[in-house]
Amino acid sequence: MAASLFRGIGPGSQPGEEDGGDLQYMEMPKVMATSAAPVLPEKENVAGLEAALAVLSALAESLGRCSLDCENAVHDLSPLDRANRALIDQALGEGEVSIICGEDLQAQESVLAGVWRVRQTGPDGRLVRDFVDVGAFPAAVLERAFAGCRNTLVGPATYPMGVLNAPPLISELNDRIPLVGPGIGPHVINLSLLPHTEQDLTFLDGLLGHGPVVVLSRGYGNCRVTTTATRGVWWVRFFNSSDDLILNTIEVTALPEVVRAAPEDIADSRQRLLEILEVYR
Repeated sequence: MAASLFRGIGPGSQPGEEDGGDLQYMEMPKVMATSAAPVLPEKENVAGLEAALAVLSALAESLGRCSLDCENAVHDLSPLDRANRALIDQALGEGEVSIICGEDLQAQESVLAGVWRVRQTGPDGRLVRDFVDVGAFPAAVLERAFAGCRNTLVGPATYPMGVLNAPPLISELNDRIPLVGPGIGPHVINLSLLPHTEQDLTFLDGLLGHGPVVVLSRGYGNCRVTTTATRGVWWVRFFNSSDDLILNTIEVTALPEVVRAAPEDIADSRQRLLEILEVYR
């Protein structure tokens, strides 16, 4: 995957008040991929790459079976040689959503919504897992998103000076966290519309904690989504082309809609992949 650098962000990335200090930003991952359209070889140049074509055919079958109720389909690429993997990389391209999960797991959505290229590296940086995940969101990432997290928020007996509106938000979050699960819609707290101080945001940032997942989605402008260390609680922020924060929200949900591949898009991906395969028949 191609690499690029992104400026650090963090909860409470609101413009600083004239009489207040700047917030400390959480550092963003430094190896997010950029979007690129696939470049496919001519039919006469894929001789001997039947293994890659078989994987692409299996991906199309998985897309056809994909639904909200089914588990993700995982297709292991480790048995393939470099040439066959290269053809898969060319066919899938790089889409709008990039994911970092901890120090060792990265996922890149392909140009086919719902088809994710996932790589896991070892402590020495070597590739240990290489696979394609078909589903609304990579299962391997979601499994780690809130592993070992807290299930409730406990505020202090006395709040720091300047923290005014965080206490009712803590109560609101604690009411919604137990409800997170399949079929339950997201609960969104729009911090951009609520009265708050810089100290409120800094306090919430520290109380919620930081989780392992950072998602960059370019499909809705520039959206950055991060997990917290509190179950089911995500920070979702939208930025304009100048990287100015225009919408700052907390979502309590199993998975924010902005990073989920929609069923209609997955159906379209299957059709597009079948059209690609038809060229090589």
